[in-house]
Amino acid sequence: MSPPLLEIDDLTVHFPSAAGPVRAVDGLSLSLERGQTLGVVGESGSGKTVTFLAAMRLLERSRPEIHGRILLDGVDVLTLPAREMREIRGPRIGMIFQDPLSALHPLLRVGDQIAETVRAHRDVGRRDAWAQSVAALAQVGIPNADERARQYPHQLSGGMRQRVMIAMALILEPDLLIADAPTTALDTTVEAQILGIIDDLRTRLGIGVVLVSHSLATVADVADTVAVMYAGRAVERGPCQAVFAHPSHPYTWGLLDTVPALGAERSRLVPIPGSPPSLIDPPPGCRFAPRCAYRFDACTRHLPELVERGGGHADACVLPVPGRGARRNRLEPPGEEAAA
Repeated sequence: MSPPLLEIDDLTVHFPSAAGPVRAVDGLSLSLERGQTLGVVGESGSGKTVTFLAAMRLLERSRPEIHGRILLDGVDVLTLPAREMREIRGPRIGMIFQDPLSALHPLLRVGDQIAETVRAHRDVGRRDAWAQSVAALAQVGIPNADERARQYPHQLSGGMRQRVMIAMALILEPDLLIADAPTTALDTTVEAQILGIIDDLRTRLGIGVVLVSHSLATVADVADTVAVMYAGRAVERGPCQAVFAHPSHPYTWGLLDTVPALGAERSRLVPIPGSPPSLIDPPPGCRFAPRCAYRFDACTRHLPELVERGGGHADACVLPVPGRGARRNRLEPPGEEAAA
């Protein structure tokens, strides 16, 4: 059998600081097959972006301590020489960054920036690179692509700038596209358009897509599998339909409770109480335990690992399965038998 397109195996990323190492990612394992979409969801600071910046080898100036493996078609990119890694960025792995306004150069026309990507990896002239950049803009749904290519980032709307970033990431036809919160600060209509473009390109080009988001609702319609991250670790992982139909970790229930639903009886959303833990000095045991309404003594004694629950659905929770099934999707306080 061929290996997965992307496989992250026991990845840790620790940043040095005066107070001690910051455990941004701590023992993460994920995989993605070619032609599928993996949704990675969690609050700010959960380690989502750091994971995939590590996959792109874009953290080296921060001098983090990185262990584990990140395999692209079976090749560990963490062990490659810098020159070989530069050849992989773009042609093999494309990335859409969070904020297109800061990711794009303000003093260069967007067409020139896309053409520069082409010329950095292909032996083509300026005219051919420009033509390819215009075609890429048209492919992602930008009307009057030749005219838009001659404009500067500040002359484009947020949705247009995000389309430019998608065009830049896909112009070299990579095998893997990493979309890091590609719909941040966009309205609901434009968000749906951007997600539709990414999913359509995945279908037509047969690429693998990693969609990083703060919201489970964002990945619901496009992801094949979902990984929920909290404090640098995966707390739940599985097929998208299984995770949404039968979420089995209290943190996932909390994320789902923050999603507005049409026709819902309640008028107010239920926030997750408390704040994410310190990544320098995380709490003992389960890192979600201080915020969890269902915690009991075992939660603070051992750091739970992901356990398979069937059908590829896994979670990292010691709460008994019947209790989870009875209370899934709700965060009201548990009975005395489960309280801390």
